[in-house]
Amino acid sequence: MENKKLSINIKIDGRIFPLDIDREDEERYRLAAKMVNETINKFKKLFGEQESQNILAMTAFQIALSNTELQNRNDNSFFIDELKDLNDDISDFLKEKNIK
Repeated sequence: MENKKLSINIKIDGRIFPLDIDREDEERYRLAAKMVNETINKFKKLFGEQESQNILAMTAFQIALSNTELQNRNDNSFFIDELKDLNDDISDFLKEKNIK
């Protein structure tokens, strides 16, 4: 049986974090670390060398904000409900036409 776990080191803002992850998730973890480091560097350039805690807080906020925007964009429940209503209306209309 193949071992599905993988030990990797993720480097964020110069600090190394060892993680045990599923092998199929490695690319996603490395991409996430890259995104965090790019955002940290963006804020360092924008705000200068402030306390790293402030930079990390702004990075976390920026990524959380992006995440909420994606969640809102992917919320299709409104459209699904509207399509169901439309489908019901069409079905009712067709039933009425067949009865008469």
